[in-house]
Amino acid sequence: MTSEDHTEPTSAERSLDERKAVILRAVVDEHITTGQPVGSAHLGSATGLQVSSATIRNEMSALERDGYLTHPHTSAGRIPTDKGYRFFVDSLGPGQLGAPQSMQVRAFFDQAHGELERMLTDTSRLLSSLTDYAAVVVAPESESATIRSVQVVGLGPGTGRDGRAVEVALLVTVSSSGTVDKHTLELAADTGQQHLADASVHLWSVLVGRNPIDPVPSERSSTGDPRTDAVCWAALASVAPRVTNDSDRWVPVFVGGVARMAGAFDALDTVRQVLAALEQQYVVVNLLRDALDRGASVSIGTEHGAGVAFQPLLTCSVVAAPYLVDGRPAGTIGVLGPTRMNYPQAMAAVAAVSLRLSQRLTDG
Repeated sequence: MTSEDHTEPTSAERSLDERKAVILRAVVDEHITTGQPVGSAHLGSATGLQVSSATIRNEMSALERDGYLTHPHTSAGRIPTDKGYRFFVDSLGPGQLGAPQSMQVRAFFDQAHGELERMLTDTSRLLSSLTDYAAVVVAPESESATIRSVQVVGLGPGTGRDGRAVEVALLVTVSSSGTVDKHTLELAADTGQQHLADASVHLWSVLVGRNPIDPVPSERSSTGDPRTDAVCWAALASVAPRVTNDSDRWVPVFVGGVARMAGAFDALDTVRQVLAALEQQYVVVNLLRDALDRGASVSIGTEHGAGVAFQPLLTCSVVAAPYLVDGRPAGTIGVLGPTRMNYPQAMAAVAAVSLRLSQRLTDG
């Protein structure tokens, strides 16, 4: 291969000379495909390098000394280390899904309707089907969402908890993340439909576009009509406890394709450990968030951290991305699989699904 045949090296490739970089990428590619240690004899034809097998062996030995490759057991071949995978990932350019997969993603979100929880569950299954790894979707937190619509609907006369006659109404709020909340209101028996309609209009004016945890200014909480005000105050009171007592809230996590992911690991004991870790919600949430907080869309093996909770995942890699609602981060999606994962495919799938999910939730 002449210098004219080689494209400009990436920043990752500049940390190694050109020949070592080509050999390392070929080893990673081959190991991802076959799962087997890679020997020097195969790499001459795979890389296109016009050098001898002895030269390739010497370069592989140097890559092993530098921590990019390792010898498994007594095999003559080598496999990448976490450092080798990191070099490979950093040298990748932007990837794209193939046409059939892109059509699958587009068709899914064109038809995706219903409540948020169902959509996120189905999204995790979609992402797993695209990658054959476990897919994780972390639901939006209340702090990241604003109220998109609010309505008070009359349900008719009823009996209150204290046995008195009441007018029963339903408060329905929809957040920018797609979450639908419903609260039953017990109102004075002489509350009329016009009071409910006027309350809906007023609540819309003071709540839409506001984060649910932000208090409503007192000067905006009154309409001037006592019956309408009573409906508004009951509605605001029904929302407030859910928000103010939510500091230790449970954030839903949707995991799909666990069976697919299990088949990607060679050792049954490893599968058990990974499955046990996936059952611990805080581990999964922190794994994805920590990766993004470090500015990395991919976290590989030992990069997850030294905490005891992450120990079962040291043989795993995670590809993560945020999804947005109205241009602001709302939640996180990602895939989890072995460090020997197909990184180009996983990164392209996560990016495509993140983009489409963001558009779907923003458009409503």
